Amino acid sequence: MKYNFKAKNQAGEEREGVIEASSKEAALGVLQKNNLFPLSIEGEDSNDLTRTILKYYDRVTDKELVVFFRQLSILIEARVPIVSSLNAIKDQTTSNYMVKVVSQMVNDIEDGMSFSASMEKHSDVFSALTVNIMKAGEASGSLKKSIDYVAANIEKNYTLSQRVISALMYPMIVMIVFFIIGFLVISFILPKLTQVIKDLNADVPWYTQLMMSLGDFMSKYWWAAAIIILGFAGAVVYYLKTEDGKKEWDQVKINLPIVGPIFRYVYITRFSENLEVLLAGGIPIIRALTIVSAVVNNVVYEDIFLKAAEEIKRGGNMSTVFQRNPLIPPMVSHMIKIGEDSGQIDSVLGHISKFYDQETEIMTKNLSTLLEPILMVIIGIAVGFMAVSILLPIYNIAGQIR
Repeated sequence: MKYNFKAKNQAGEEREGVIEASSKEAALGVLQKNNLFPLSIEGEDSNDLTRTILKYYDRVTDKELVVFFRQLSILIEARVPIVSSLNAIKDQTTSNYMVKVVSQMVNDIEDGMSFSASMEKHSDVFSALTVNIMKAGEASGSLKKSIDYVAANIEKNYTLSQRVISALMYPMIVMIVFFIIGFLVISFILPKLTQVIKDLNADVPWYTQLMMSLGDFMSKYWWAAAIIILGFAGAVVYYLKTEDGKKEWDQVKINLPIVGPIFRYVYITRFSENLEVLLAGGIPIIRALTIVSAVVNNVVYEDIFLKAAEEIKRGGNMSTVFQRNPLIPPMVSHMIKIGEDSGQIDSVLGHISKFYDQETEIMTKNLSTLLEPILMVIIGIAVGFMAVSILLPIYNIAGQIR
């Protein structure tokens, strides 16, 4: 169990942090062995709700992590001690949660813990990839270089994700606005238009009768329809957060028309870029593949990379697994094979990530152009159907009256 503690050292300075121990008495014993006088100690469970709420409303973003590592790199290059560097960064950090994390890291380092070990305690902020690069940097004496690697890597991943989000934002907004307007029209405007037809007691085709019935229902029970729609949307979001839902959604994403290839290219870019960074940092390839599989953010590709790691354990090659899987482009498999044969796998991965990053950029720039006519057709069909169903019968009736 983890315990949060506050204590004083022999110099009278306050320390706070987290200890993992089997009991409160064992945690007190650990503090005393480290020459710390405990002021308070309590199970972390009592603070879980507070920590969760704080983290939800003040989450550490990728952009903040990039700034953190960039600032840390500059300070390390200027030969500022790691503790002083972290304190300086903490004083100008706007995220309350990040301030708390950095404060605990400072205390842990002052108590003799390594920089990477202090980061490892905060897996909700620092990924396994980041921690392992830092461990490699500490072991090789090139911590500054590792920090630069991490900053550049997080920045590239952030840019890649934002590129896809920005490309999908326009069509999503258009469809949401269209849906809201359609809901309001059917609920409040359509019943008033169909009342004219009802008053005249005219014969209308089946599709007009269908729209009239829909308008009557929505005018009375629009609130129930809204509750059902919102409930369904909430249920879908909840399901997608479950393990089974995430697996299904990850499978659907890579098979979608138009945007599916973009998602596949994003995962290939993320894989090659992160694996290159880990291998350049001296991480063994099997461990590197295991780490990359966890940060690629798609369970389908995660399974592929874990299979590649298992293949290497058995004495095989990564390219063998890739060649058998249709989700890995043939060019990637062939280039990986060349890298394995020549012993320059990290260099080859760099070329792969660069190529697919450029392809992703081009495809996301063209995405709005591709989706715009599709959206216009969908909206045009919906508006046209309503016009033919309601307005045309009204005009016909008006013509007969004359």
